[in-house]
Amino acid sequence: QQIRILFTLISFLCDKVLSCLLYPSLLYILCIPLVCEMYSKYFGVRTVTISYVKLTVNLEINILHEFNIHDKNSTVYEGDILLRRGRRSAINCESCLWPKSQDGKLSPGLFLAMTERSWIADALQEISTLTCVQFVNRTTEKDYVYVERGCWSYFGKIGGRQAVGLVKNGCMDKGAIQHEMNHALGFIHEQTRSDRDRFVKIMWEHIVAEQGNFGKVNSKNLGLPYDYSSVMHYGAYDFSSTPGKQTIVPVPDPSIPIGQREGLSNLDVAKINRLYKCSKCCLFSSVNYPSPYPNNSNCLWLIRIRQSKIFLQFEAFDLQLSSDCSSDYIKVYNGNSKNSPVLLDKYCGKGPLPSLVASGSTMLVEFASDESITATGFRASYNRGTNTPLQSLRNVSFLLFLHSRQQ
Repeated sequence: QQIRILFTLISFLCDKVLSCLLYPSLLYILCIPLVCEMYSKYFGVRTVTISYVKLTVNLEINILHEFNIHDKNSTVYEGDILLRRGRRSAINCESCLWPKSQDGKLSPGLFLAMTERSWIADALQEISTLTCVQFVNRTTEKDYVYVERGCWSYFGKIGGRQAVGLVKNGCMDKGAIQHEMNHALGFIHEQTRSDRDRFVKIMWEHIVAEQGNFGKVNSKNLGLPYDYSSVMHYGAYDFSSTPGKQTIVPVPDPSIPIGQREGLSNLDVAKINRLYKCSKCCLFSSVNYPSPYPNNSNCLWLIRIRQSKIFLQFEAFDLQLSSDCSSDYIKVYNGNSKNSPVLLDKYCGKGPLPSLVASGSTMLVEFASDESITATGFRASYNRGTNTPLQSLRNVSFLLFLHSRQQ
């Protein structure tokens, strides 16, 4: 059986290597992913989360090793991190952090050279909405993040043009993008925490060649609990050398899911805010604000605060005015989906708006624009709520452009 597998793999490799030699540009885009997929099929590298993780794990290793040839000052760490020598944990490394601007925001310049810009922008927008990290398009910044193909990241700020690898069909889902960007912000994998042995068991017998990816660091953990749901956590089967056998088992409950790449967890948000000493108040705005927002926009902001009500204020507001606010509008929900009760029904025109207080720890803000006239948009801030009574703005008479509906 092993000989048959070996001959199959050799035949496959010969075919793909020939293609790569004839078309060198396919090396990273096509050949390496296909080789990794074949390796995964026969040697059992897989996860229990989303199928792309299987490809990502192998693609990370191959691209990292190739990339590392050109960066003699870095070493491969935990599969997808390029670590400058002498650095181990961002939590203990102040020089690894990005500097804040005078208004308290963290704004690493961002240069995107890929067709999948909108996917990346959506993933980064969630980070910007929930933390003080604001990703901005690079203009003249000397230190900035440059997106290229791959699935890896440097660890923390290294200075100058700093590459982050993101590739379609491997590292382009929201949580995967956030995972690699979190490495660039200075975070390592959750299961490398100093206290991890209280929460997961590493199955060393199922890890042959990649044991270095499962080490621990002397981390301070920022005073926050272990997070099984973090986008920075490995999946249960990552780097397994034994088909069907887990490399990480949660304890005491082995059924706890790990390795999700759907998006930031509440604790992921808390870690970023605590590491960068963000204020409790966070800001977000329409695209391009204070310049006019684009036509045909459809945006959602999910606001989450741990164990508290949400207090929302619109500091500036200017949307295209229409009789029923069907053209451009803001709508706010008292919960985490469009099925939640409405706090503010479709609203347009110019402010001011009264403050909103959610009844719980989640609030969803919806913004839409049509294909015609635009305006400067809005800027809003949210904070932990006070004892202010819950307001349903569908019944506030002085909002001239409010569109009331029967519920």
